[in-house]
Amino acid sequence: MHDALTSAIETGKLDQYTTDHLISHLVESEWDDRYNRKIARAVKNARFRYVAQIENLVYNQDRNLDQNGVLRLAQFNFIKKGQNLLITGSTGVGKSYIASALGHQACIEGYKVLYFNTTKMLAHLKMAKADGSYLKEIARIERHHLIIFDDFGLQVMDKQNRMALLEIIEDRHEKGAVIFTSQLPVNEWYDIIGEKTVADAVMDRLVHNAHRIELTGESMRKKRTQKIIEN
Repeated sequence: MHDALTSAIETGKLDQYTTDHLISHLVESEWDDRYNRKIARAVKNARFRYVAQIENLVYNQDRNLDQNGVLRLAQFNFIKKGQNLLITGSTGVGKSYIASALGHQACIEGYKVLYFNTTKMLAHLKMAKADGSYLKEIARIERHHLIIFDDFGLQVMDKQNRMALLEIIEDRHEKGAVIFTSQLPVNEWYDIIGEKTVADAVMDRLVHNAHRIELTGESMRKKRTQKIIEN
């Protein structure tokens, strides 16, 4: 409010306001500032891999990315219903960017979001087991409306990682949403998780209420590099 009043004085607009209009302007400025800071905090706390926005997504036919489908996802009914989104495709096709764009928009809509590189997250939880902070970390994850697991399936899981993943997915089942991105088709995730009983439990909870985006086409990074070289 102080900044808005100072700006009105410095720009000579103060005399244009009635008392009611001035108070309204100051209150609206305060509200806008608090709202913008809230979004900035949410985005910072999410720790996204990319600064990504829904408006910047590319909907080429060869990518198999449906604009209407993405916009429906961006209404976040899947978060409200505790459903999941599985994004698959070869390296560089934009899986992480799409997940980050949806996560960023979710922050704007007031949802609490966390982004993880899956391998690093599981390693962190393994360290948390050793130092006694595991339950605190799991509780922190539970408090968020949407969790993004990026680059799932880069390495086969050991027993401790399997159980940590199962606990997270079990806690969020139909209560909190998750987004997974992976280079591997969903039917190969069983082998990555390993141990049939645990894999079945995880996949049953992930897949049965999941939306899917299966990206195709050339690497977006490769295309950008070629465009830079050509220019």
